[in-house]
Amino acid sequence: MTKKLSLFCFLFFKIMPVCFANKPDSVYLLSYTTSKSNNTNGLHFAWSQDLTKWESVGNEFTFLWSDYGRWGTQKKMINPYVILGRNNEWECVWQLNEQDHAFAHASSNDLVYWGRQSYPVLNKGVNCLQPIIWYNASADNYTVVYKSNDGKCYAVSTTDFKSYTPAAEVAPAAYNDESITAIIDGVTVKGQMHKVAWAVVQKLNQTYEASSFKRTENSETTVQHAQRFAELKLVDVKLSLLPAKAKAISDMLLGIFFEDINYAADGGLYAELIQNRDFEYSLADKEGNDTAWNSTNSWSVKGTGTAFTIDSVSPVHKNNLHYAVLKTVTTGAALTNTGFDGINVKKGDQYNCSLFVKRNIGRGNLLIKLVGNNNVVLSEAVVNASTSSWKKISVVLTSSADAKDAYIALLPLSAGSLSLDMVSLFPKNTFKARPNGLRADLAQTIADIHPRFVRFPGGSVAHGDGLGNIYRWKNTIGPLESRKPQRNLWGYHQSAGLGYFEYFRFCEDIGAEPVPVLAAGVPCQNSAVGGGGQQGGIPMNEMDEYVQDILDLVEYANGPVTTEWGKKRAAAGHPKPFNLKYIGIGNEDLITDIFEERYTMILRAMKQQHPEITVIGTVGPTFEGTDYEEGWRLADKLSIAAVDEHYYQSPGWFINNQSFYDKYDRTKSKVYLGEYAAHLPGRPSNIETALAEALYLTALERNGDVVTMSSYAPLLAKEAHTQWKPDLIYFDNAVVKTTTDYEVQKLFGQNSGNEYLPAEVIISSSQDAVKKRIATSIVRDTKTGDVIVKMINLLPVATTVTIDLKGINIANTSAIKTVLAGKPADTNSRPIVSSISIGQTFTASLADYSFTVVRIKTRE
Repeated sequence: MTKKLSLFCFLFFKIMPVCFANKPDSVYLLSYTTSKSNNTNGLHFAWSQDLTKWESVGNEFTFLWSDYGRWGTQKKMINPYVILGRNNEWECVWQLNEQDHAFAHASSNDLVYWGRQSYPVLNKGVNCLQPIIWYNASADNYTVVYKSNDGKCYAVSTTDFKSYTPAAEVAPAAYNDESITAIIDGVTVKGQMHKVAWAVVQKLNQTYEASSFKRTENSETTVQHAQRFAELKLVDVKLSLLPAKAKAISDMLLGIFFEDINYAADGGLYAELIQNRDFEYSLADKEGNDTAWNSTNSWSVKGTGTAFTIDSVSPVHKNNLHYAVLKTVTTGAALTNTGFDGINVKKGDQYNCSLFVKRNIGRGNLLIKLVGNNNVVLSEAVVNASTSSWKKISVVLTSSADAKDAYIALLPLSAGSLSLDMVSLFPKNTFKARPNGLRADLAQTIADIHPRFVRFPGGSVAHGDGLGNIYRWKNTIGPLESRKPQRNLWGYHQSAGLGYFEYFRFCEDIGAEPVPVLAAGVPCQNSAVGGGGQQGGIPMNEMDEYVQDILDLVEYANGPVTTEWGKKRAAAGHPKPFNLKYIGIGNEDLITDIFEERYTMILRAMKQQHPEITVIGTVGPTFEGTDYEEGWRLADKLSIAAVDEHYYQSPGWFINNQSFYDKYDRTKSKVYLGEYAAHLPGRPSNIETALAEALYLTALERNGDVVTMSSYAPLLAKEAHTQWKPDLIYFDNAVVKTTTDYEVQKLFGQNSGNEYLPAEVIISSSQDAVKKRIATSIVRDTKTGDVIVKMINLLPVATTVTIDLKGINIANTSAIKTVLAGKPADTNSRPIVSSISIGQTFTASLADYSFTVVRIKTRE
């Protein structure tokens, strides 16, 4: 135990009880919040013995946040009102904002853990301002009274905070606000005063102190290492294998999570080179006032004599309403598109160009040109554009030179009016040469991880920004012109070109299991569209149809060609089933009654119709708190096969929580760690973050019997279009740039096993901080017989590890050693592969700040 932790324990368990011994049996407790920049910062507490001198708990430490509204400042807790109600249960109501006609409610039995939040929608008043609540003991119900900006007061009653009486107007005198004002830390606040036992305040203080300690511990970085480990010398480690205690672990432990964030799909993994090919960009795609984000975005006319407009009277397909109309008076002008930050082409490479054309007035041909730097024509072709109805035309363009900023030009060669839509330019060299395929270098970089599964399409994209933006898989299959594009939750346009068929095909191409994630009948709780929260979810009278959509996805993936959806898969070019085994339902959802009702409906239908499919649930956005606790309760209640956990934390958290899954009940749901990453201030991807993740991955291997899958997030980011960092892989139009975190994922993916071999570990140092920064894991791949030893040293000094492989018959006296090492801030470190001499017992030297993998051949 470190000196710091020992001191903390001494103070907490020895001195603190003495301090508390002279405290009174009861004190006054004030519940309140404070306003900051038109937002509020949660529910706080302060206590007093005399109603004059108040002492805050943790200097405005937050015990309850509001989770209604868009990310960030839209999540407000205005005028929280707390009472003690039935069975000593605390009830809190609060105002959400200035406009929505709902208030918020949550309950707690100890003021520390607060249960599910709900946002009842009211039927009277223009909005809901400053709600207050009281308990009617004689009627055993609660009354909530609120103000409205129509100048009136209204009241509702409830017994269970699930159903409410219709709101009725009440006299202003019924609004009986019993709040008091107090000065806390020099600031005047308003709140509710309660007389409570000192034990209540003591628990609040202990909660704050424990949280504060953890926050300090987990915020430590390698910057403090020079001082913290100043006297540390070479560390010796003895690793003695215990093969008799070997256990089976998941063979799907490491996978990838693809979400269309940071332009990961259009302009990224999806190989289409034309931006806004469908002329469907819309102002609604983006937040803000980008007036250029419309159907003409990325398109312009070079030259004079041709006018370019957008029409929707006679579209190619109802799902793609908009198309371009070129009215040419004199020839010579061209409609051009520069793609996504320019079009990158290579000399000698072929590009498939296609478009839909329809001649409105006149007859004539269309010249298609690929133009490079300095307006040099790299390739061109003339096509007949005299058709009077929509017709798809395809040509192959071969680039005569390299160009990073090429563009495509479409020149009418005669006067008249010509309509164009679905203008596409695709490299012939896609991954596995697939039509409508993926960018080859990016896809190969992903494949090199050797992921066992691919999660798709999100993330938040899966449940979307509002009910109308939920990702519907049926909109993403079939001919491209019939697919339904939509606004991306992250603020741009999704063409749906990389849809479910392409996703399933990619999984098959790289030998990974598909793990599609579908919304649980509710949109993202951070939605901006239609109000905050979950906006009520899909209406229950529409849920049967939604559930059928999910069942149809299984048929599309696995059904024979004689079924409706199996036939559609075959029509796309894949008669053979994709052998779908997993489906995720929900993503980081607010676990509410609304969510539970819809999730339960989906789960029961899946169990009844497709018991062969493993359904993965969700337990919220982090590893603790209401959604996590409520999500796990729901998993227990419904016997969910697996749940999806997410957390983005500091390197210190990953170091200090390597035992996180050691205590998990093996009889309950399995765990899919669907999103995680180590975040430092500024969000770099470097050796420090990579090694922290490597440490934690060894813990996942050790717990591979309960943690069956894991995936770093996010996967991809296009430079200059990055909404989130760090990401595993960065890219521009020409270059793929991997990170140190990627190298760790690849080393684990390429060196995974399905059997965990425990070992006795003896470390020469007695410091707990040293022991936490050395991690080992030994697994066996029973398919190859290889034994893989992984060793991480996150210390500023070298480490010598002596490995005793008793019980293992080694086949060679040398093994492959791969080392990723560098200074903590290094961002460009890459693995170095060499050989190492081994025996039944051998020694490996681990450099400071390094990750070493030794792969050993064995024989029966």
